[in-house]
Amino acid sequence: MPGLWIPLEVVGALLLLVLLLGCSVVARRRWLSRGTGTFDCSLRTTEGSLGKGWALGVARYEEDRVDWFRVFGVSPRPSRVLRRGDLLVQGRRHPHGPEAFAVLAGAVILRCRDRGQFVELAMSEQASTGFASWLEAAPPGQNVSVA
Repeated sequence: MPGLWIPLEVVGALLLLVLLLGCSVVARRRWLSRGTGTFDCSLRTTEGSLGKGWALGVARYEEDRVDWFRVFGVSPRPSRVLRRGDLLVQGRRHPHGPEAFAVLAGAVILRCRDRGQFVELAMSEQASTGFASWLEAAPPGQNVSVA
């Protein structure tokens, strides 16, 4: 028989692998969202290209940092850690052009510096208010600035 023939066991194993991967992503999302202090937050670290470089994620408040996790990942470790003392919010804007399709609907974008590096965070209006409150609630002596 000409052509490529794949045994049924291989197809079944691949389907099982895809199903397990999907279940692990869903289980991880539920684990990250347990309790309080989590919010949907897209993150971008590339400047200058509207609509490009955004990654969907979930952020979780910790005592002195925000841990950011990719939505479609399986690692229990955060992809990015934003420490309160290292983060400077430089501006706030609404998405425009193709960027409006790259982030969640109704998002506000915060342009920040994290240890001198460019980073943008897109989150809901409510989450941005909470984020600003969290930054401003820094212990005395920490230099925190919100634009």
